[in-house]
Amino acid sequence: MSAVVTERSTIREGAFGNAVALACRECGHEVELGPSYACPECFGPLEISYHFPQVTREEIEAGPRNIWRYKALLPVPSDIEESPNLEPGFTRLLEAKNLARELGLTKLWVKDDSTNPTNSFKDRVVACALSAARELDARVFACPSTGNLANAVAAAGARAGIKTVVFIPSNLEQPKQVNSAIYTENLVAVDGNYDDVNKLASEIAGEEDGWAFVNVNVRPYYAEGSKTLGYEIAEQLGWRLPDQIVIPVASGSQLTKVHKAFQELIKLGLVEDKPYRVFGAQAEGCSPVSVAYKAGVDAIRPVKPDTIAKSLAIGNPADGIYVLDICRETGGAVEDVTDDEVRAGIVLLARTEGIFTETAGGTTVAVLRKLVETGQLDTSLETVVINTGHGLKTLDAVSGSVRPAATIAPTYAAFAATGLA
Repeated sequence: MSAVVTERSTIREGAFGNAVALACRECGHEVELGPSYACPECFGPLEISYHFPQVTREEIEAGPRNIWRYKALLPVPSDIEESPNLEPGFTRLLEAKNLARELGLTKLWVKDDSTNPTNSFKDRVVACALSAARELDARVFACPSTGNLANAVAAAGARAGIKTVVFIPSNLEQPKQVNSAIYTENLVAVDGNYDDVNKLASEIAGEEDGWAFVNVNVRPYYAEGSKTLGYEIAEQLGWRLPDQIVIPVASGSQLTKVHKAFQELIKLGLVEDKPYRVFGAQAEGCSPVSVAYKAGVDAIRPVKPDTIAKSLAIGNPADGIYVLDICRETGGAVEDVTDDEVRAGIVLLARTEGIFTETAGGTTVAVLRKLVETGQLDTSLETVVINTGHGLKTLDAVSGSVRPAATIAPTYAAFAATGLA
């Protein structure tokens, strides 16, 4: 399936870098690079296929301190740095000694993507989608979103000087609504959940020429941005892969692309080929992948989301079946936690490592703790957990859980009475 987003008769040479085709993840059928996202033969999802050149660690390390250091491995042109964009990526990988000690882990790292330009990992995927939209001569840059993506699309569109229209569920957290509306006057709130919003976006993409919906008709390019999380983790670990990694699951695309990145690095000889385990994290109120994993089935049964982790509230995850495959093949698992455990995860990360995460990160940390407690995760192995966004976006989730330890008169006697000395 495709939607027309270009008036060009041909796409310029090198527009998508070393990408050579769109390949079906189900049947392998290939189509030309363009605004297609579903296989014309079996309607399976399309993803980017490449012919990579020989890439060295030294070449990557000499690149800019953002995702474009990996441009040879992404569907972007060689001159991508010349196009105005938010230049996301190369966020810190923090050794979490305090959290590791609290949970009984030998070695733990937090990949902290809350320091991206709009404070979430979505800046990575949007940067790749924006490049594709430009090359396809899109006149409108758009998305359906649970919040973080809307922020990223609106900001990136403003930076690039392209019209943006973003669609969100009307019950989205207020800070995320403000974070989008500040960048664009075209924020559209839709009465319904994310799956309703996504359905509307698909309909618009099919009817309107010149609209590039980042996670619909240019989704194959958009999704590749998540690979940069995997590239960075390996590079920041000294060009090696972690033994275990815990990744939040919404659509499931981030998890599948981090795994794809690890496999690409192995094939290119940039890291040693070694076993690693991949774990997925969901909130109990929207856990269709976790439910399928625990039931030992391959089919994902859609659910109606009911959780404070709204950035993970996708009831019909597009990449859910691929998450199951990867977690099972690598010896990992998919686990879920309650909203109260999500809140506790947010507080735990903040009070051990000084990182204020949103509900998705709270979910991931809480799942990490549960995996340790249930023995599903090996505490002796080096582990990475991904924090995808900043807690200032979801203040309501913890506003009732944290408060002043005391309210006192401005006297030493009053302070001494608190017992805090």
